Amino acid sequence: MDGAIAVLLAIVVGVLVKLVFFPTRGYKGPPCVYGWIPWFGAAFQFGRSPLEFIEEARLKYGPVFTIYLLGKRYTFVAEEEGFQAFCTSKDLDFEQAVQQSVQHAVSIPEDIFYKNRSRLYSMMKGRLSTSHLHQLSGSLCREFKNYIEDLGPEGTKELTDLVRHIMFPAVVNILFGKDLFLTTRDNIKEFEDHFQNFDNGFEYATQLPACFMRKWTKSKKWLLKSFENVALHAEKSNPSDGSSKTVYQYLLDTLHGRQFGAHYGVLLLWASQANAIPVAFWTLAFIVSDASVYKNIMKELETVYGKTDKDNIRVSEDDLKSLQFIKWCILEAIRLRAPGAIVKKVINPIVVQNVVIPAGDLLTMSPYWVHRNLKYFPEPNKFKPDRWKEANLEKNTFLESFVAFGGGTHQCPGRWFAIMEIHMLVVLLLLKYECRLLDPLPKESPLHLVGTQQPQGPCRVQYKLRA
Repeated sequence: MDGAIAVLLAIVVGVLVKLVFFPTRGYKGPPCVYGWIPWFGAAFQFGRSPLEFIEEARLKYGPVFTIYLLGKRYTFVAEEEGFQAFCTSKDLDFEQAVQQSVQHAVSIPEDIFYKNRSRLYSMMKGRLSTSHLHQLSGSLCREFKNYIEDLGPEGTKELTDLVRHIMFPAVVNILFGKDLFLTTRDNIKEFEDHFQNFDNGFEYATQLPACFMRKWTKSKKWLLKSFENVALHAEKSNPSDGSSKTVYQYLLDTLHGRQFGAHYGVLLLWASQANAIPVAFWTLAFIVSDASVYKNIMKELETVYGKTDKDNIRVSEDDLKSLQFIKWCILEAIRLRAPGAIVKKVINPIVVQNVVIPAGDLLTMSPYWVHRNLKYFPEPNKFKPDRWKEANLEKNTFLESFVAFGGGTHQCPGRWFAIMEIHMLVVLLLLKYECRLLDPLPKESPLHLVGTQQPQGPCRVQYKLRA
């Protein structure tokens, strides 16, 4: 009797496996790297160097392959057909792919996440669109100048720290309200330190139990607690005049479930800082490390500003439109240091390259490797700002196969604000200071997939007021 039951169970399991993994006749499933530990799968091998692991798997298994990690199947696509499916298929869902990560990151329940996702996306897309940036550019310029003044006449700093100390408080004051919670130098440093802990551990903390990420969990709790007061103050001071509202106040107005205002505040803080700070770092590092690029930048700045007193310069939107070469440098830095992976969940089975990808898989595209496709980007590992001559930036159109901001209907809603803030920071810093790197340009760290690649190793900059 026990034998018959065992046979019956084996048949049922076999049928289920066939239905889940091979639902379409005539097609096979993608090859899968399972690893050797249940649930963890290939996590340990993968975690040593995710970017290299992805490329080695592509070379070994072809343009569609699956990696089993921490109980989930990540199916990577590495050719045009897969990119097209990722960006346009209606059988994929971005929200379902990221919901659990958001819940782990800032403790937003599943039902609240789904009720708010589309309405908040639409709000952010509108408030941070190119047509609204003029409402933020003037005050952002003033904020940047205030924090740049703190650098003094000359000095030496890690370039990542220099950028963070300017960008973090300036952008927070713009999005959340000036002096709302960054009120003293010690207060700013405390927020920066906790945010840096939160950001550094974000990728792993959204996948692993909290007991493995105690330092990260401590900073998460600190940020959530602090934002309870931020949300309360923003609610009380929320003006009826829309032109006076901060982006965070617009968020609170849109939010379903106001008791989660602090949670969404932390999420907005992370979204606004996690990629913009490293992109600004890489842009400056690439510029200062390349003598010819640096020279072209200074010629462009001279053309626009001439001999104007650098302390009285106000960088306008029109100025930024005239400073195209700097914008090319920003986009080229983004191309070279793009995220290692972006994901969408497969809702219904799809076929790519004659391979059926089953429902439940996380379809994954690697902008980092897409941007190294020789077909679209000759000399892909070289910093070449001039390649962006071919993009129609006046119409906000990027180069073909540039996917750093995502693809399809779920591109980053804050991308235009991010480009503007980085553009403005680079202009103000290089107008005021002569800069020189004291270390070789660092390589990108191979350890992360989420967000802009971080530098591997030191990158000190020496700066001095221009004569």
